[in-house]
Formats: sequence, C-alpha cells, structure tokens
Amino acid sequence: MDLHGFLKALARRWPTVVACLALAIGAALAVTGLSTAVYEARTQLFVATRTGADTTQLNQGQSFSQARVQSYAAIVTTRQVTASVVRKLGLHLTPEELASRITAVAPLNTVLIDITVRDTVPERAARIANAVAKRFSAVVEQLETPRRLPGTDSGQHRKNPTDDRVSPVSLGVTQEAITPTAPVSPRPALNLAAGVLGGLLLAAALVALRETLDTTLKNSEALGEFTALPGLGVIPFDRNAPRSPLITSDVHSTRAEAFRKLRTNLQFSQVDDPPRIIVVTSSVPGEGKTNTAVNLALSLAEAGVATCLVDADLRRPCVAPTFGLVQDAGLTTVLIGQARIGDVVQQAVGGLAVLTSGPVPPNPTELLASARMEEVLRELAKTYEVVIVDTAPLLPVADTVGLASLAQGTLLVVRAAKTRRDQVRTAAQSLERVGVRVLGTVFSAAPVPKGDGYGSYGHYGELPAPRGAAAGTAGAPAGPRREGER
Repeated sequence: MDLHGFLKALARRWPTVVACLALAIGAALAVTGLSTAVYEARTQLFVATRTGADTTQLNQGQSFSQARVQSYAAIVTTRQVTASVVRKLGLHLTPEELASRITAVAPLNTVLIDITVRDTVPERAARIANAVAKRFSAVVEQLETPRRLPGTDSGQHRKNPTDDRVSPVSLGVTQEAITPTAPVSPRPALNLAAGVLGGLLLAAALVALRETLDTTLKNSEALGEFTALPGLGVIPFDRNAPRSPLITSDVHSTRAEAFRKLRTNLQFSQVDDPPRIIVVTSSVPGEGKTNTAVNLALSLAEAGVATCLVDADLRRPCVAPTFGLVQDAGLTTVLIGQARIGDVVQQAVGGLAVLTSGPVPPNPTELLASARMEEVLRELAKTYEVVIVDTAPLLPVADTVGLASLAQGTLLVVRAAKTRRDQVRTAAQSLERVGVRVLGTVFSAAPVPKGDGYGSYGHYGELPAPRGAAAGTAGAPAGPRREGER
C-alpha cells in the first residue's frame, strides 16, 4: 500500500482514528490529573585548585580540576553526602531514597558541577539542594586532603607550619538553589502532545492491521487487477436507492448515468459477437445483483432495445416486488408446462418486459439446468433483442452454474468493501470450470469521492423521461428491498 492508499484508508476508517485519538488524549489527561506535582531546585558549584600565581601552576591546576571534576560528580549521591543531609534536615527518607532524587552533572571541559534535586514540596527541594551542595563540598575537600605519612616527626611539623595538611581543591557555590515556582512534572502540554501522537500512531497501526487483514476490494482498479476481467461498470453508492431502487425515479441521477455507461460498455465490448442472453450474478448475497440486472434492463429498454428481464433466482426472487408485479405465475409456471411464455410475461415501466420467477419450486437447481430452461431462453431470444437473467449467488447454491452455461455471457457483480477476494476468485473459477463466457465485472455500491468534478453536468441538456418514468405512476416499486439485500 502506497502513501496515497494509506491516507485514503485512514479517511475511510475515520471512526477508528477518532476513537484512538479520544482514548489516547483521555489517557494523557488522566495521567496529568493523577500525577503528583514534582518541583526541581538547582545549585551550581565551582571547583578551584589552590595554586600560586605562576602561569604554569595555574594551567596545571586547571587541568587537574577538569580531570577530577567528573569523579566529584559521582560522589554527590553517595551515603557520605546523603546520610548527613537526611540527619541534618530530619527527612523521612533513607539515604538511598534521597540519592534517587539527586542528579549531578559535570559539563565537559568545565570545572562546574550542577546539582539538581527533585521533591514534591518546592521549599524542601531548595533546602535539600543547598544542604547537599554544602555537605558535598566538605566531603570532597576532606577526601582530597593528603594524609600525614606514618613516622612523621610531630615536633618537626610544629616547627614548619607550612607543612599543614591542606586540600589542593576547594569547592564554592556559584548559584544557590531557590524555591521553584512551577512544577517540572507533570507537563500538561507535553502529555497532551504525546497523547495526540500516540493516538495517531495507534490509529495508523490499527488501520494498517485492518487493511492487511481486510481482503475486500475497495475500488474498481483493484478488482480489475485481481480478476483480469474487464470492468464494465461502476455503480456509485446511493443512500436513496433502498427507497427508490429503479433508475426511472430519477433519470438524471449519477446512479442512472452509471447504468447507462454500463449499458454502453456492454454493447461496445462485444461488437463482433454481441450476447443476446446475459446472466447477472454475484459471489454471495447482498452484492446488488438484482438491482444491477433490473436497472441494466431498464437502461437497455430506455435506449430502444427490446429487452426482457427474467427472474431466475428461484430461492429469493426480488424482481416482482421491485416492479410491483404479480409473482404467482412466471418462469416456473412455464418450465413445468402450465403456461406459455406469452401468457405470463408482464410489462413494466419503460416498455420493459418482465418474466417473474413464479412459485418457488422445491428443486430450483434441476429446473434451471434443464433442457426446458434452455428452450425458454432461446424462445425469449427470438422475441427480444436482449434477455437479462437475474440468478442466485454462485457460492451458496449451485443454481447459477448450470444456468450460466445455457446463456451467452455472464456479468459478475462485486460489492465495494464487502466481497472478499477469495469469494471473487472462487466464483470466477466456478464459472470458468463450466466454460461460461464472463463478459466482465460490475463494481456496485462504490464510494463516491467528494469533489469529483462532475458537478451538475448530468442535468445539462436533459433528455425526456422514458415512458412511465414519472413519479407516482403505475409500476412504481412496491415494498422494495434494500439494495444490499438483492
């Protein structure tokens, strides 16, 4: 997945992004509110070497101090310093606990030592820092004071007062600790920024995981690359489709125009050998195959093509309810010899001929694959220019596999972000095994990009509505099912 695809995935799964951000920001605010305020006091010491005024001695003393100052910084947190401070200030801490609150740093190429003390009480932090600096200075000077060698004549020492034991270094406080006015922890702004960043990272990880595990097809390009079949149409998602499934309800809508494009692509894709009997199917239920079959047939009739729509989904027939037609007599009635085709074909909107399913039989697979079914299709093909056959989904039942072999071409409907790749692959392979001619795919319920640039061009030069397309005329759908359920 490239960056553009990943950003589109983030936009598509925006509820996940919002939930992760809310969770992370809430956690950051909770941590900020529950954390105890910590204050920080700083003091600074200067390490000096006792030398003469000679330049050479000064340089040697400077080098000596810089060489030792790193070792001095490590002494700040030792028990020699912290135990004395605990006793002097009467702290309810152990020397080790106090040491964990002290930090000593000696910047490189300097003779400075920075001591930092953290505490929950600002005044106490300053007192501890100053006490640590004072005690630390004493400990260092004591450690650096040379010891008198054993056997040294004390009387001789008294005669030479310059032989007194003196530390070669002295530590002076250059900056005393003052009471801090603001806590250094928690830091609300930093916690909030960390929460936002953490939420975004969590959302990105979850979206990437879901996109990796999600094998559904998101766009028509991915469908074409996966199936290597021509994409004959992309039907956009329309929230009004469940209430008005027929394109005759709004002949200038984007959805109606998409079916006209499907009609045109279908006609021009098979110029040398145009199919007369076309089966419309899908991998699983809920992909919009019935809506595709119905509206493709309507668009063909709108273009003046003599078209007959056959409802061959004998398990869940939907064509008759969509048009408000009678379902009691239809295809099954003809197949069992109780009626002729001309007796049960009904007229729908736009001059479309419809052969409904008829009564639901107990053996749909056998009926649809029978020689009688082939005769019915051939008879319809002699009467009409195009016969559109709506069938059952391929994977749940075997009805369509036998019927598709009797037709001259098949359209495979795939629903955006719903049909999995393995389902599409299995469906295509099942058609290929029986030698079915797959004309192409129809990508249904495709997301409509915002600002696609089409504007209101579909209303430019509006064509007259086809016969029977006016709102409220006979033939309007009676109790239509939702688009995703057909």
